[in-house]
Amino acid sequence: MRYLSQFLYVISAKKFELILLLIAFLTVSLMDALGIGLVGPFMGLATNPTLIYKNVFLANTYRALGLKSTSQFIGLMGLTIVVIFYLKSFFYYQIQRYVFRFCFTQQVKLRLRLLHTYLFLPYTFHLKTNSANLIQNIINESQNFSYSVAIPLLGSISNLFVLVVLVLLLMKTDFAATVTVIGILLGTYLPFHLFRNKIVRWGKEGVEANTEMLRIVNHAIGGLKETRVIGCEEYFENQLNSQVNRFAKVATLFHVFQILPRITIEALLITFVVGLVSVSLLFEQRSQDLVSVLGIFAIASIRLLPSASQLMSNMGVLRNFKPTLDRLYMDLKEIEKPEAINYLKISQGFVPTKGVKFESQKSIKPMPMSFTDKIVIDRINYAYPEAASKSLTDVSLTLKKGESIALIGKSGAGKTTLVDVFLGLLIPQSGDIQVDGLSVYNSLRSWQNLIGYIPQSIFLTDDTIERNIAFGVPDDQIDQQRLNNAIRSAQLADLIAQLPEGTQTMVGEHGVRLSGGQRQRIGIARALYHEREILVLDEATSALDNETENLISKAIQDLSGTKTMIIIAHRLTTVEHCDRIYQMEKGQVVKCGTYQEVVLAQNT
Repeated sequence: MRYLSQFLYVISAKKFELILLLIAFLTVSLMDALGIGLVGPFMGLATNPTLIYKNVFLANTYRALGLKSTSQFIGLMGLTIVVIFYLKSFFYYQIQRYVFRFCFTQQVKLRLRLLHTYLFLPYTFHLKTNSANLIQNIINESQNFSYSVAIPLLGSISNLFVLVVLVLLLMKTDFAATVTVIGILLGTYLPFHLFRNKIVRWGKEGVEANTEMLRIVNHAIGGLKETRVIGCEEYFENQLNSQVNRFAKVATLFHVFQILPRITIEALLITFVVGLVSVSLLFEQRSQDLVSVLGIFAIASIRLLPSASQLMSNMGVLRNFKPTLDRLYMDLKEIEKPEAINYLKISQGFVPTKGVKFESQKSIKPMPMSFTDKIVIDRINYAYPEAASKSLTDVSLTLKKGESIALIGKSGAGKTTLVDVFLGLLIPQSGDIQVDGLSVYNSLRSWQNLIGYIPQSIFLTDDTIERNIAFGVPDDQIDQQRLNNAIRSAQLADLIAQLPEGTQTMVGEHGVRLSGGQRQRIGIARALYHEREILVLDEATSALDNETENLISKAIQDLSGTKTMIIIAHRLTTVEHCDRIYQMEKGQVVKCGTYQEVVLAQNT
């Protein structure tokens, strides 16, 4: 039941779709039973036509049809059985088509739902989660869910309906023989049931190996330059080889185990049919209806054998991919945790409604936040989840419109944490950020619409300069005038002019075709294109050479007075032009003043 409840939570199907599937499965099973059930009487009549007169229903039907001979009646009955089987086959095909369309539609919806969930989960979730795991879930595990959870589960339900209906039919035909068949099936299932924990373990190892393979390849290719220079190609090859062999081992064990049910059931059912004939011939009282009974059992076995073997095989697949279902279920459930609910309430303006899929709930569209006077960070306290101590303690500072302030201090002083709180990525346990006297936590999205963030390492997509500057804007909505203004303000005009394709130049993966300074200027242009009034520069020049740093600093200084800026820097010369300097130690502001009062004073 837990497996089924997790499955129903992960899929995005409506209840009536699932009920429709169950009704379709039952209908096909009944048509199967009807067609097979008529085979026995048909074979009996074919060998002994006088039986028509001994059965009231057959006799009345024969007279009502006004046929001239019993041979015509038997032929018409055979034609009816053939039509029923063709109708059943057509209906079965349509149901299977619907099942596959249903499952692959769920795969699409699941991928969108996972991405939506990950994008809206609190920043702390991403701090503790490897991105390879998230990519693995969205691309591979969602596919595994369709192929190895949804399709086998629905197939198992369909096969279970068929087995139940056929067993009821066989019981009516010959109770003792049916009990024997049931015993064979249960006896075959028992060993596979005993191995259920091993099957789950194989599945878990397969998922882990796949994730590790993705992580290793990502590290090896993502850091190709360092890999090549250091000469550690063999290190990554050995790591990948270990995981590939690990996956191959558990995959082999599982797939070999999967073919055993069909082989075993096939052998035992053949033994049963031959045994039934042999035993029946020993008892004359059963030899009279032997042809009819064997006909029903033979035709039923044609349907029973694949249904039983598929059911057992599907049960193995479902157990093997239980870790996939667990993984997807737990990640989707993250959005219902108190921290996530609180974050959504503050950042998106709504709380997920119980029983309603998160991605179907729309956030309240925020009103633009006005900023005309000042920003006040008031006694902010923040501790990371499960951390032993606070990262920020009673941090307060004021930033007037058009001012530039700098945060300085050693690594671990709390500068980046304060910026993450300022950006709205982390929600403080206490304290407030106010803009013109209004708390940003009344509409965090409106507050974030004021901010442009320029980190030390700018994220660039493998796309054109234009699309990287107008990040997240569809091509037909890119404002060329605004784009050109951003390029000029970020000191990019000369670079663009030198490129044959101009703003349509591809930057390469992670901007590999550009220099560090060029990437930083694209980051500044991005913030300016989106017309953000507040710029946050987190070590934006620390990885640059002096000449490039001066160029970036000039671009930043040109924005002074027109943009409000918060700058984190290790190189103190880059904050010389700031209106105010805040020095931080152990999550607290220990000193505040001008560049002369804070930086020069401690060096004299």
